[in-house]
Amino acid sequence: MSTKDVREALEDACPMPFWLDSAVRPVPHPPLLGGDECDLAVVGAGFTGLWTALLQKERDPSCDVLVLDAVGAGWAASGRNGGFCMATLTHGPSNGIERFPTEQRRLEELGRANLDAIGSTVERYGIDCDWQRTGELNVATRPWQVAELEEARGVFSRLGLKADFLDREAMQDEVRSPTYLAGLWDRDGCAMVDPARLAWGLQRACERLGVRFYEGTPVDGLAAHRGGVLLTARGGTVHTRRAVLATNAFRPLLRRLRLFIVPVYDYALMTERLSAEQRAAIGWRTPVGLADGGNQFHYYRLSEDGRILWGGYDAVYYYGSRVAPTLDHRRRTFERLARHFYVTFPQLEGLRFSHAWGGAIDTCSRFFSFWGRALQGRVAYVLGYTGMGVGASRFGAQVCLDMLGDGGSELTRLQMVRSTPTPFPPEPLRSAAIELTRLSLARADAHEGRRNTWLRSLDRFGLGYDS
Repeated sequence: MSTKDVREALEDACPMPFWLDSAVRPVPHPPLLGGDECDLAVVGAGFTGLWTALLQKERDPSCDVLVLDAVGAGWAASGRNGGFCMATLTHGPSNGIERFPTEQRRLEELGRANLDAIGSTVERYGIDCDWQRTGELNVATRPWQVAELEEARGVFSRLGLKADFLDREAMQDEVRSPTYLAGLWDRDGCAMVDPARLAWGLQRACERLGVRFYEGTPVDGLAAHRGGVLLTARGGTVHTRRAVLATNAFRPLLRRLRLFIVPVYDYALMTERLSAEQRAAIGWRTPVGLADGGNQFHYYRLSEDGRILWGGYDAVYYYGSRVAPTLDHRRRTFERLARHFYVTFPQLEGLRFSHAWGGAIDTCSRFFSFWGRALQGRVAYVLGYTGMGVGASRFGAQVCLDMLGDGGSELTRLQMVRSTPTPFPPEPLRSAAIELTRLSLARADAHEGRRNTWLRSLDRFGLGYDS
């Protein structure tokens, strides 16, 4: 398609996340005004914070739990992602087995059990979020990616997991694109979900159990106080016995964590509804989520009302770890995504986009979550999901609550939980290293997956990224 055609397809796109552009979006809770006290304060009403509050009330109904958020439940990464609720706790089995070879089989078991528990919670509380456990289908669009899918199937087998390999013909039977050469379908390891409705449903479940919320309340201070923790926020203060920090990509309240997290911006498009003829042209009868096999990859899925969400590829870091609303929109990336969409599905040429948005992901150097405690063990935190937090956030919340308990647990004894990622260097080295990595990954995609000296060096130090 010409640049003019691409721009026309984006011309009327609403500049907000599709999932949040909803008539069922709840009215925000009032902000904090003055002082308050509680047993457990949770900073952040995204998935991690909501799961923390819900699980704590299920463990101890008498606990007074208070959640504070700068805007409202699910407004940031939790409500604007692609809705892939994955079982993996380690950004994929291959990444995990590289780092924790003796523990990864157990981590996969825990991840599948965690995904089961999310589904049970959705059913138990009657959360209407279009939950469908259809799995994820990774597709090869280049010959070298076919070999990587075969290797990935071997990793699945070593860990006692099953994934179905689809050759070109079988892949075309599922979803028709001239770019598809093969696929690997993990049928049990992922559910598709409307992420905003999941967040709002979790909030309602929390309220039913007595959790209290302050929204429109940014927290900007954290200190030990009177045997507990004092949170300072716009509008007042909260004194709590214990606290969990669930702030994702936003500036951490604990200064030391700023070395371990970089905010990387991810962007996505949503199409208009497909007609019956357009849907027939691409097949895609099963609403399974798809992702292609490049280092710079696209993820995409069907919505409940018959649209296609198309995201990924560009992962943009802004100098100085900037996070700002003005960065949520990047015309150049939206146009690139649209062009790639029509290459994948040329039979949908002329289909327009209804929404275009972006936002920051909390990225760490090992690409999955890490934990810690502060203020004499009264504060626990989890960060670094790197785009895989829809499912792993519940597990992250479990670990935080176990850390705040009197004794340890199987989860807190895991090597994955006890270890931390390598910190990022300060600026300007941080920006230079990230940009060099991004360019090197693009070069690998253009040269049959061959990794250059920089990427091989990162691999040797356990910092390599191969999604």
